[in-house]
Amino acid sequence: MTDAFPPVIRTVLHPVADLARAKTVYAALLGNPPQTDSPYYVGFDAEGQHIGLVPDGGPQGMTSPVAYWHVPDIEAKLAEVVAAGATVKEAAHEVGGGRLVATVVDPDGNVLGLLQDR
Repeated sequence: MTDAFPPVIRTVLHPVADLARAKTVYAALLGNPPQTDSPYYVGFDAEGQHIGLVPDGGPQGMTSPVAYWHVPDIEAKLAEVVAAGATVKEAAHEVGGGRLVATVVDPDGNVLGLLQDR
């Protein structure tokens, strides 16, 4: 159960109802403009932390923020957490640029994200 590096939360996605209003609030909070700004996703980088805004919860239907643990091998970590009692909500899939994401639900109903960069 030892990883090459321990999983670290570096990405948190927030579902938002009004992307333009949310973008203004997060820009004020973080003190900088978004690095990614599109109609389907707005992303901010703040001191190595990535904060993403997802309009209407996106295709995955997010209803609350999801923290993404960065892992070196998403399939191995997915198998490990499922064996420990989590259930797969969203199987590992590419979201662009070689980045893979997946989500699981812990025994208490919390959604946990896994993310693997190339």
